[in-house]
Amino acid sequence: MAEGGLLRAATLLIAIVFCLAPLAGIAWIIVAGSITTVDGLFMSLILLSLSGVFLLNVFWEMNDRGLFSFLHKEKTVAGKESAAPKAS
Repeated sequence: MAEGGLLRAATLLIAIVFCLAPLAGIAWIIVAGSITTVDGLFMSLILLSLSGVFLLNVFWEMNDRGLFSFLHKEKTVAGKESAAPKAS
């Protein structure tokens, strides 16, 4: 494997679990019916923040592995298709 491959895969898996666990907490708050209370709203915001931090970690790790290479494609300029001069 690559340098630290097994450790990086384990941290990616843990980050995915830690990203989904707060979302399960938000689902529980909705099911319990306490989403309309101030405590439920603030707890939902805290859990969304935690989930966002771990989701950002997952995104960076997957970006380092090259799984989002389509985001880094070079854009071609429309006027530079042909380098040969036109004959008039």
